[in-house]
Amino acid sequence: MAGGLDVVWILVFVVIGRSSHREGETVGGLISTVWPFLAGLALGWLVARAWRAPAALVPTGIVIWPVCVGAAMALRAVSGQGVAGAFIGVALAFVGLGLLGWRALALVGRRHPQ
Repeated sequence: MAGGLDVVWILVFVVIGRSSHREGETVGGLISTVWPFLAGLALGWLVARAWRAPAALVPTGIVIWPVCVGAAMALRAVSGQGVAGAFIGVALAFVGLGLLGWRALALVGRRHPQ
Protein backbone atom coordinates (compact mmCIF):
# COMPACT_ATOMS: atom_id res chain seq x y z
CA MET A 1 0.00 0.00 0.00
CA ALA A 2 2.81 2.44 0.86
CA GLY A 3 4.49 1.92 -2.49
CA GLY A 4 1.18 2.49 -4.21
CA LEU A 5 0.66 5.78 -2.37
CA ASP A 6 4.14 6.91 -3.38
CA VAL A 7 3.54 6.00 -7.03
CA VAL A 8 0.17 7.74 -7.09
CA TRP A 9 1.73 10.92 -5.65
CA ILE A 10 4.42 10.89 -8.34
CA LEU A 11 1.73 10.46 -11.00
CA VAL A 12 -0.25 13.37 -9.52
CA PHE A 13 2.89 15.52 -9.61
CA VAL A 14 3.55 14.71 -13.26
CA VAL A 15 -0.06 15.18 -14.40
CA ILE A 16 -0.35 18.54 -12.62
CA GLY A 17 3.02 19.66 -13.96
CA ARG A 18 2.28 18.69 -17.54
CA SER A 19 -1.16 20.27 -17.51
CA SER A 20 0.13 23.49 -15.93
CA HIS A 21 2.60 23.80 -18.80
CA ARG A 22 -0.03 22.83 -21.37
CA GLU A 23 2.09 19.92 -22.58
CA GLY A 24 -0.89 17.68 -23.12
CA GLU A 25 -1.83 14.40 -21.60
CA THR A 26 -0.63 11.93 -24.20
CA VAL A 27 0.47 8.55 -22.94
CA GLY A 28 3.90 9.03 -24.48
CA GLY A 29 4.30 12.44 -22.89
CA LEU A 30 3.29 11.18 -19.48
CA ILE A 31 5.65 8.22 -19.72
CA SER A 32 8.58 10.38 -20.81
CA THR A 33 8.03 12.68 -17.84
CA VAL A 34 7.21 10.11 -15.18
CA TRP A 35 9.82 7.41 -15.78
CA PRO A 36 12.76 9.28 -14.18
CA PHE A 37 10.69 9.91 -11.06
CA LEU A 38 9.48 6.33 -10.81
CA ALA A 39 13.04 5.07 -11.28
CA GLY A 40 14.19 7.51 -8.60
CA LEU A 41 11.40 6.35 -6.32
CA ALA A 42 12.44 2.72 -6.80
CA LEU A 43 16.03 3.63 -6.00
CA GLY A 44 14.87 5.53 -2.92
CA TRP A 45 12.95 2.49 -1.75
CA LEU A 46 16.05 0.33 -2.19
CA VAL A 47 18.39 2.76 -0.43
CA ALA A 48 15.92 3.21 2.45
CA ARG A 49 15.08 -0.50 2.57
CA ALA A 50 11.56 0.81 2.74
CA TRP A 51 9.96 -2.64 2.79
CA ARG A 52 11.11 -2.89 6.44
CA ALA A 53 8.97 0.07 7.58
CA PRO A 54 7.24 1.49 4.50
CA ALA A 55 5.01 3.95 6.37
CA ALA A 56 7.76 5.30 8.65
CA LEU A 57 8.45 9.00 8.29
CA VAL A 58 11.94 8.53 9.75
CA PRO A 59 14.05 7.11 8.30
CA THR A 60 12.04 5.76 5.35
CA GLY A 61 10.36 8.90 4.04
CA ILE A 62 13.32 11.13 4.84
CA VAL A 63 15.59 8.87 2.77
CA ILE A 64 13.23 8.13 -0.13
CA TRP A 65 12.42 11.79 -0.82
CA PRO A 66 15.87 13.23 -1.70
CA VAL A 67 17.03 10.02 -3.38
CA CYS A 68 13.90 10.02 -5.57
CA VAL A 69 14.26 13.65 -6.64
CA GLY A 70 18.05 13.53 -7.00
CA ALA A 71 17.98 10.40 -9.13
CA ALA A 72 15.09 11.76 -11.20
CA MET A 73 17.00 14.96 -11.92
CA ALA A 74 20.12 13.02 -12.91
CA LEU A 75 18.08 10.79 -15.21
CA ARG A 76 16.29 13.78 -16.70
CA ALA A 77 19.64 15.47 -17.37
CA VAL A 78 21.21 12.47 -19.11
CA SER A 79 18.06 11.90 -21.17
CA GLY A 80 17.96 15.49 -22.41
CA GLN A 81 15.02 16.65 -20.28
CA GLY A 82 14.97 19.93 -18.36
CA VAL A 83 16.45 20.33 -14.90
CA ALA A 84 16.14 24.08 -14.33
CA GLY A 85 16.69 25.29 -10.78
CA ALA A 86 13.07 26.32 -10.37
CA PHE A 87 11.92 22.87 -11.49
CA ILE A 88 14.23 21.19 -8.99
CA GLY A 89 12.78 23.35 -6.22
CA VAL A 90 9.20 22.61 -7.23
CA ALA A 91 9.96 18.89 -7.49
CA LEU A 92 11.61 18.84 -4.06
CA ALA A 93 8.67 20.67 -2.50
CA PHE A 94 5.83 18.79 -4.19
CA VAL A 95 7.37 15.32 -4.02
CA GLY A 96 8.39 15.94 -0.41
CA LEU A 97 4.89 17.10 0.48
CA GLY A 98 3.43 13.84 -0.72
CA LEU A 99 6.08 11.31 0.25
CA LEU A 100 6.51 12.82 3.71
CA GLY A 101 2.96 14.09 4.13
CA TRP A 102 1.07 10.84 4.08
CA ARG A 103 3.70 9.26 6.32
CA ALA A 104 3.36 12.12 8.81
CA LEU A 105 -0.42 11.71 8.82
CA ALA A 106 -0.02 7.98 9.41
CA LEU A 107 2.32 8.69 12.32
CA VAL A 108 -0.17 11.09 13.89
CA GLY A 109 -2.92 8.53 13.39
CA ARG A 110 -0.90 5.86 15.18
CA ARG A 111 -0.18 8.20 18.11
CA HIS A 112 -3.75 9.42 18.45
CA PRO A 113 -6.09 6.54 17.57
CA GLN A 114 -9.80 7.34 17.55
